[in-house]
Amino acid sequence: MSSPLPLRSGEGPLEVYVIPVARDQYELYVERHTEPASGASGGLFGRIRARFWAFLHDVEQRDEEHAGQPDEPGAIARVKAWVLEWAAQRVAEQRLLWRLRGRTEAVAIHPEDMAFDQVLTLVRRVLQRDYERHRRWLVLDGLAFLFTSIVLGPFFLLIPGVANLPAAYFGFRVVGHCLSLPGARQGLRYVTWSGRPAAPLDTLRDLGAVPAHERDARVHDVAERLQLPQLPRFFERVTARHA
Repeated sequence: MSSPLPLRSGEGPLEVYVIPVARDQYELYVERHTEPASGASGGLFGRIRARFWAFLHDVEQRDEEHAGQPDEPGAIARVKAWVLEWAAQRVAEQRLLWRLRGRTEAVAIHPEDMAFDQVLTLVRRVLQRDYERHRRWLVLDGLAFLFTSIVLGPFFLLIPGVANLPAAYFGFRVVGHCLSLPGARQGLRYVTWSGRPAAPLDTLRDLGAVPAHERDARVHDVAERLQLPQLPRFFERVTARHA
């Protein structure tokens, strides 16, 4: 049986928000923060992790700077914008699992009209789904990473200045899975969950039929009241996925 991850000292319960994104559909959200530096800086995996966190910091900083701005003209600029958006979405989807690593307490902040038993069932269902998904894709993406690194790698070495983008893509996914799996396991087995209702979250229900400008204003109002500056960007992404 696996054991819990080492605890992070000096941290209180992790605040996880239960966000209504459609009728009877919810997403779990944690606010962005600076990921603490890993103590394991030596070795190959330590260098990979360091580059991974540096890349994530760059992605989130650029994503925040370009939020709401029109796309730049040109094919190359559009490709870069697409890559940035794709990476930012993957980060947003997995941030909760990464933050759960090493935690023993978390509080689910939920709409006021939900009972805690209902919230806890929802949280565990989401974590179990994510655990199974990342375990399955870790194997598939790991095999793809080995293939693109070992088989395709020599072909890219023949072209000076051209990076092995397939290997970088699958390497990004593999590291993400390796960080998400222990987080999901920690949340399912070792984290003690408590609940705290937050009335502003109730106002996010059934926004699909609301005009865009009114919907955006309501989401920004909730974000200000709960002090969640990145919530509007997250809400925009997940509602587009559920549409």
